Amino acid sequence: MDVNAAVAAAAAIAGLCTGVIAMLAFRWSERDQARPTRSAMRPDINAVLPPGVDTVLSVLRSSAVVLDEADSVVKASSAAYALGLVRGGKLAVEPMLHMARDTRRDGEIRQVELDLPRRGTGRGEALAVSARVAPLGSRLVLLLVEDLTEARRIEAVRRDFVANVSHELKTPVGALSLLSEAVMDASDDPEAVTRFAGRMQIEATRLTNLVQELIDLSRVQNDERLEDAEPVRVDTLVAEAIDRCRQTASAKQITMAAGGTADLRVWGHRGQLAAALGNLVENAVNYSPARTRVGIAGRRVAAPGGDLIEIAVTDQGVGIPEKDRERIFERFYRVDPARSRATGGTGLGLAIVKHVAASHGGEVTVWSAEGQGSTFTLRLPEAAAETKKRPGSGPVTATRTQTDQETAIPAPEVLP
Repeated sequence: MDVNAAVAAAAAIAGLCTGVIAMLAFRWSERDQARPTRSAMRPDINAVLPPGVDTVLSVLRSSAVVLDEADSVVKASSAAYALGLVRGGKLAVEPMLHMARDTRRDGEIRQVELDLPRRGTGRGEALAVSARVAPLGSRLVLLLVEDLTEARRIEAVRRDFVANVSHELKTPVGALSLLSEAVMDASDDPEAVTRFAGRMQIEATRLTNLVQELIDLSRVQNDERLEDAEPVRVDTLVAEAIDRCRQTASAKQITMAAGGTADLRVWGHRGQLAAALGNLVENAVNYSPARTRVGIAGRRVAAPGGDLIEIAVTDQGVGIPEKDRERIFERFYRVDPARSRATGGTGLGLAIVKHVAASHGGEVTVWSAEGQGSTFTLRLPEAAAETKKRPGSGPVTATRTQTDQETAIPAPEVLP
């Protein structure tokens, strides 16, 4: 009996403990559910928000923070947390907090632009914001913060572009003005007139090329996908690019060779693609020493969204320093300004290539080593409906192989 009584007592104690634990867990769960969320830090205060304010704040593009008379956050949008404006239920930016206090005191609307440290980076990068503070009822203050970082970057790019265009246009225009005066002064010297007239033709051609490339860039710089794309033969694009540079290559005794997989087609605008590939081949010729080789080859590569066509342009030129490779596709950026002007370059060719590739759903990449040359690869979606796929196409090369000779690609252009 004593044993049975002990067992019964132990069971009773265990049951009591289980009940206590269950009750505590239930109370803890209720407390956890009542805990304030990130978007509503203090539900008891949210009730004093004027009707409709909560809905309006949820649809604003700006980051929104509502503060009470104790400077505690009543309501904050997710964007405010993402920018690091609110931390631990408090406004974390001291200048904004001072603005909110001043507005609460006198009721005046205030606005200021600030540069804030960017969260998660140790490089001191600034986040440009515009903050506007206004009273919200008799007790609350509304803070609206707009991120201006991207807008400032675009504005800086626009200013640089306008400055560069002005400089590039003034150079040939000024040269034409001076040369015309020289022609007038040398009117009694036929030899000098001929020499100056030749220089005028060079500057006029340079000005024409610059204006044309500005027009081309304005047409493609939005990177919008084309609506009137059609299948374009890669063989035709390569032939046009080679023909465009034939005279320059011949003068420098540069050999141009076409190879790769035959009968490739890409989707796109024929004129834009021809201009892009022509720019790559022209750069390869201009920046290659005499008696070297430039190769253009295409191949098909598999990709998750469908096969792509890669057109590679390889040269044996001076190469591109590593520090400049990320910037060579910027408008008017030149690795060697003096050499670019000597070759007639405007600094817009690679920018046009980048935007043409983007508008066609592709990309352009570069490999380069100083003193060894460069390879620019234009990667574009294949016009699959028009192409008979061949398995096992080899890598892109700058020289023709036995496989190349067996395809329907024309023999390489060799210029003396």
